Amino acid sequence: MVENLKEFYEGKNVLITGGLGFIGSTLAYRLVEYQANVLIVDSLIPEYGGNLLNIKGIEDKVKVNIADVRDNYGMSYLVKGQDIIFNLAGTLSHIDSMKDPFTDLQINCVSQLSILEACRKNNLNVKILFAGTRGQYGKAIYLPVDEKHPMNPIDVNGINNIAGEWYHILYYNAYGIKACSLRLTNTYGPRHQMKHSKQGFLNWFIRLAMDNQDITIYEPGTQKRDFNYVDDVVEAMLLAIAADKSNGEVFNLGSGEPISVNDIAQKVVEIVGSGRIKLIPYPEEKKKIEIGDYYASFTKINQTLGWNPKTPLEEGLRKAVDYYKKYKNFYW
Repeated sequence: MVENLKEFYEGKNVLITGGLGFIGSTLAYRLVEYQANVLIVDSLIPEYGGNLLNIKGIEDKVKVNIADVRDNYGMSYLVKGQDIIFNLAGTLSHIDSMKDPFTDLQINCVSQLSILEACRKNNLNVKILFAGTRGQYGKAIYLPVDEKHPMNPIDVNGINNIAGEWYHILYYNAYGIKACSLRLTNTYGPRHQMKHSKQGFLNWFIRLAMDNQDITIYEPGTQKRDFNYVDDVVEAMLLAIAADKSNGEVFNLGSGEPISVNDIAQKVVEIVGSGRIKLIPYPEEKKKIEIGDYYASFTKINQTLGWNPKTPLEEGLRKAVDYYKKYKNFYW
């Protein structure tokens, strides 16, 4: 399969929005390995996780354009001549989306429509992958959550991601722009921003443990989640773009091995060798948008594209911890 992917991507012009971020930069390494022509677009807004260190070692093998996806004119130019767009730029914070809904709307919704309009006018032959989120589902009615599960988001971020995703599917159905979406669960691993906890709690747990601080968990700590190592997520993205079967489709990612928040924190403390777990009452502002247990079925992407998560949780955590020990000064 890897050889087939290399053959598919070799020589292709690939644009990655949010490409200096966690997932985007990991994807860029793979695409460079496959000898694709990679253009990274990133705003480098400090809160969002873009980091030039993330492309250390491939700086001379990719092009970087510091631009904001909200810039309609800039994006209209940048999409020209691209064979593929991995559309990963977006905000992830549930809390921020409730405090500042209009910024979330601009980045996760209006910008997505602008990119698609730019493609409609300048590049109808492109294929686009949109990075969706488990937050689109809201509280699970049944588990594991599959793609037929109702979408009932409990925050602004979830609503805007639904709209962003469905713009992509609409533009496939209406204009023939090949598009698909992956609904990501909790992704972890190297190159994640580590300055705040708004983009994923597992990476934040790693920082707290490495700093020998309390890992605070909201009671009761038995809430179950699933986690995907970043390399496995990138593999799913590469497969989805390469396959015609994905056109117009949405796919969940997941691990098939849900684990409680308390147990994942215990694993982090054991692997790092420092840190403590502290259970605290749920803050009211966060309790309103707590979803309870969530873990996904990835049967559809497995049966359609042959994707399986390959990295065991403990192995992935060790890789992440080793990376941050080496590059801590650049991420803290």
